[in-house]
Amino acid sequence: MHSEYSILFQDAEQLVNTIDFTYMSDALTKEEAVAILKKMDSTKAQRESELLKTGYPSYTTSCGWLGYSDEKITKLATEAMAEGTTRFKMKVGKDLQDDIRRAKIFREVIGFDKIWCVDANQKWDVQEAIDWMTALAPYKPLWIEEPTSPDDILGHAAIAKALNPLGIGVATGEMCQNRVMFKQFLQANALQFCQIDACRMGGVNEVLAVILMAAKFDVPVCPHAGGVALCELVQHYSMFDYIRCAGSLKNRMTEFADHLHEHMLDPVTINNGNYVPPKVPGFIVGIKPESLRDYEYPEGPAWQKLFEEGLFEKE
Repeated sequence: MHSEYSILFQDAEQLVNTIDFTYMSDALTKEEAVAILKKMDSTKAQRESELLKTGYPSYTTSCGWLGYSDEKITKLATEAMAEGTTRFKMKVGKDLQDDIRRAKIFREVIGFDKIWCVDANQKWDVQEAIDWMTALAPYKPLWIEEPTSPDDILGHAAIAKALNPLGIGVATGEMCQNRVMFKQFLQANALQFCQIDACRMGGVNEVLAVILMAAKFDVPVCPHAGGVALCELVQHYSMFDYIRCAGSLKNRMTEFADHLHEHMLDPVTINNGNYVPPKVPGFIVGIKPESLRDYEYPEGPAWQKLFEEGLFEKE
C-alpha cells in the first residue's frame, strides 16, 4: 500500500503508457483505460483507507478437497468460520452423487448466507459441465471454476449461457496466458469471474491490461492463488483493482491457501477472513535464504532426507 513505490499508483496516463494495447483496441482503447482510472481517482484514498482498516476479502479451498472425509470437511469448515472466513470453495468432478452429498454437508455447516463456490479443474466436456452443475444448483454455488478445457472460449460461453439463469457464474483464467485470450473470454461473455494468475501471464503490464478490460466489462477480478508465493503476489493486483479500477468489493475475493508462507520474507497475513495489506513496499516477493539453501536440488538438506528415505532417486 506504499503508493510512492509502485507503478500501480502512478497517474492514469503514466500507468496506461506501460500497457501494450496491440490486438486489444476492439475491446479496450487507451483512452477508455485512462477514463476508467480517472473516474476512480477522487475516491481512491477512501478505498485505500478502508483496506488498511479491514483488509481485502479472501476465500478458502482448504476445507473442500476431494477425498476429505465428512468429518474433516465439517471440522475444517467450522474452524475456518471461527477464524472469520465466510467464503468457501469445494472441488468437484469425480462423482456426481458424492459431490451432491458433500455440497449438502457444506451448506449444513456454513449455511446459505455464506459464499460457496465449486472448482472442476477442467474435468468435463461442455454438456457434462452443464448437466453436473444443474444438479448442484440447489446448493447455490456462486461459480463453477474451470468447468472444461481452459482454451475453449466458446465452450465456456455455452456453459455460462446455460448456467447463468440458475445463478451460477463461470470462473476461469488461471491457465490463461495472455490478454488476447482474456479479451475473447470477456467479449463472448464466457466468464463472470476473471481469475488472473500472477505468474502465468507476461508480467505486471499484461495483467494490468486484463484488469482494465475486466473493469470495462464489469467482471469481478478474483485472482487464482495457492502456489509458492502466489498469495503474496496476487494481493497487490486485487487491491489495485479495487482502489483504482472497480471501486467495489461486490463478488470480489482472492483465493488463500494456508501453506508455504513460512518460507517467505514477508508472508501474507489473513485477519478475520481478509488479506491484510502488506506493509513492506514493492512487488518483489523474497524467499528466506535458509529455505533456498535447504531446498536447493539436489544438495539441499530437504532433498538429502528424501533421498535417504527412498522417496526420491537422485538423477
